[in-house]
Amino acid sequence: MLKMKSACERCSAKLGLSDQAFICSYECTFCPSCVEEVRSICPNCQGNLVLRPMRRTSPTEVARTGFKAKLETIL
Repeated sequence: MLKMKSACERCSAKLGLSDQAFICSYECTFCPSCVEEVRSICPNCQGNLVLRPMRRTSPTEVARTGFKAKLETIL
């Protein structure tokens, strides 16, 4: 599962689950301002920085559905 870091690794700006952020393949995380300054190249690994997917809630807050969740409630 993708680790959603809560701060930019360059300037320490706060990044919420639904905030726009950029990551490389090693999950280095940066805010949009820093990505612009480094020209979308990760300063740590030199990889491409791409838009990080957004989440509305933490994985632990997501309602569990489906067969496995129903079985767990029965047991």
